[in-house]
Amino acid sequence: MSNLDALPLFSGVITALVTPFKNGEVDYAAFKQLVETQIKAGVHGLVPVGTTGETSTLSMEEHKEIVRLCVEVAAGRVKVIAGAGSNNTAEALELARHAKTVGADAVLVVVPYYNKPSQEGLYQHFKALNDSVEIPVMLYNVPGRTVIDITNDTIVRLSKLPNIVGIKDATGDLVRMSQLRIAIEPGFSFISGDDPTLLGYMAHGGHGVISVTSNVAPAEMVALYNAAKAGDFATARTWQDKLIKLHKVLFADASPSPTKYALSRLGQTTDEVRLPIVPCADAVRPLVDEAMKAAGL
Repeated sequence: MSNLDALPLFSGVITALVTPFKNGEVDYAAFKQLVETQIKAGVHGLVPVGTTGETSTLSMEEHKEIVRLCVEVAAGRVKVIAGAGSNNTAEALELARHAKTVGADAVLVVVPYYNKPSQEGLYQHFKALNDSVEIPVMLYNVPGRTVIDITNDTIVRLSKLPNIVGIKDATGDLVRMSQLRIAIEPGFSFISGDDPTLLGYMAHGGHGVISVTSNVAPAEMVALYNAAKAGDFATARTWQDKLIKLHKVLFADASPSPTKYALSRLGQTTDEVRLPIVPCADAVRPLVDEAMKAAGL
């Protein structure tokens, strides 16, 4: 395998976009503006309708329209990795087929939640996507939400399938990054799903982050990534120190309510969320304000 062949398909700062709401409906105009703001700030990719996009409370029609609109507005300027996760394999296939039809670059598929499948069940779920839809698939491991952890052995096994191209690792376990990098052929995209540990993740050989923080501080996250990629960890630590309070406080209440509050402070969207998520608690709001100030926002 040449060095060129070994380059990962996805790298950099990839924003896990919020879904703006207004009076209970998806605010598509605000969403389009959010995409433009992110691209202008220099992010490398976008994830519509992931966890941060409140996918679990969107209708199928809303979900599909947001993906279509994201691809349309991005217009090839950055990669679009559409959320296509479900604990129903047939539904995940439907979402993946739609993402391919409208021109998404890949799909992000979470480990099936609630059902608690075995490792063989996980393998067969992702293999069905690999076999049925000709689109790159990024695994999403977030056991804090799904209960089930996709093991390193299963990840290595899946990495051998042609359409499984990478993983979003939201475990915060940096040791796994090194273990997987050694076990998997070059070219697999290792993407952190945990903003606070991005710096360490890249030091272990990771390629970037699917970021919640970059909704609020996209240019700052890009600066942190660029410094780490260049091996300038002193500069990267300076950015980390500016952003660490924001990384943490955006999860001080049920996500994405603090992120939407922060965006409302920036005038980019309302702070509306959908039940069972409720708006950011009054006690958390000043903490978000303080963290945004520390980040220079």
